[in-house]
Amino acid sequence: MPTHPYVSRFFVYDDVRRGQLIYELPESWWSRPYEYEWCTNFISPHDVVLDAASGISEPLKFYLAGRSAEVHACDIDARILSWDAMMQEIADEIGEEAAQLAQASRTPRLRLAQADLTALPYADESFDTIFCISVLEHLSLEDSERAIQEFHRTLNGEGLLVLTFEYPAVDLQQMDGLLRQAGFQYWGETDFMLPPAAVRSEARDGLSCFRAVLKKGQA
Repeated sequence: MPTHPYVSRFFVYDDVRRGQLIYELPESWWSRPYEYEWCTNFISPHDVVLDAASGISEPLKFYLAGRSAEVHACDIDARILSWDAMMQEIADEIGEEAAQLAQASRTPRLRLAQADLTALPYADESFDTIFCISVLEHLSLEDSERAIQEFHRTLNGEGLLVLTFEYPAVDLQQMDGLLRQAGFQYWGETDFMLPPAAVRSEARDGLSCFRAVLKKGQA
């Protein structure tokens, strides 16, 4: 299994994982240790980035804000607009210590917005990197198509889309078609085969997690 971070493929158990990002990751977040560790390969201190559908308690937006020039995080949940509401959700879901660690990460570089992925409130070519981590499996095919088009619109010409989604909740062939139709191409090699060692959530009907790193194709 290729180990280069720019290879689009399924996560496998041999991949590097991390148990903490800002705070200790819950055991139930079966794919996040792999996803977050992989995401760290695409962080630059000079970049303007988006954590698309960031969630309320998920820590990637806080981690990015400590390491990037400017970070935008959006979610459809209105609690994204209230720092207190986010901290309360972290305390309730993960624990008080986690909330304290998230509170300590607060920085003006993190800009929060309530938004639907199908109509992002950002100008064309706003971002150097867009992260969308285990989100598309929660959208209809039509909304996934619109969200991908919005990612293409708001990503700059040299930027990267760093994407993960759950399989088979997301059909690989359909998603590949949507990405290519929107004007994306894979940055490096691709391997769509599900390997025996793929990371799986047995508690969730054997889901596995696919990662893809994409750029805008040549016009």
